Amino acid sequence: MFDNKAARKKFSRRGRTGGVAACVGAALLAVGIGAHSAAADADTSSPSRSAAAPAALAAPGLGSDNLIQSDDFFQQGLAPVGATLDMTGKQALSACSGEETMRALTKGKAGAYAGVTWTFDAKDALLTESVADGSTTSAASYEKRLNELVRSCQDEPAGHWHYGKGHAITVKAGEGSWYPAFSAGNKAAGGVAVIRSGHRFGIVELSGQPSDDPGYMEGIAAAAINRLAD
Repeated sequence: MFDNKAARKKFSRRGRTGGVAACVGAALLAVGIGAHSAAADADTSSPSRSAAAPAALAAPGLGSDNLIQSDDFFQQGLAPVGATLDMTGKQALSACSGEETMRALTKGKAGAYAGVTWTFDAKDALLTESVADGSTTSAASYEKRLNELVRSCQDEPAGHWHYGKGHAITVKAGEGSWYPAFSAGNKAAGGVAVIRSGHRFGIVELSGQPSDDPGYMEGIAAAAINRLAD
């Protein structure tokens, strides 16, 4: 059983609009906007790469094409401007988990990892996604543990940001649960979703809100589940 209290003590929570750490082992997303990678930034001698470059793969097949893409955001009122990939599982999971990573959660036993941080033209809007590939049994177990972690941030003192009530979602490619997020002033401020498709699982979180309706997070969750499908 995942110990939520222990997780709270071990990992300090990040601010909802905190800076993003540089990703290791990154590659370009095959999307229609300018994306960048930490590896490309480090190599100043190499020519600039096309945003249409093939997606990077991490055996056994989990790759950047299984992460949420730029086209998924437009109907949610967000205009993406950049993406940084992490194929190592070392990206922080969510604002609730502090610095805990997917690799730490799975003790490095997943078959493959993939993650992305998206930035947008909207002020304070930021999306992070971290997914992994395991067995069908382990995926269900990790899905449960991720939901428990998220729910540990539903009950917070007055004046602190928090997640709202969870909502189950089922689409053709899989299932998940999405939760609206609220600022210290109790205003809609993005949301988080735990997702699973077969033996793949993960978490996606959006800080910032394109509208006053927190329910739009359902659309992002559905898109993320469909992308995750193997």
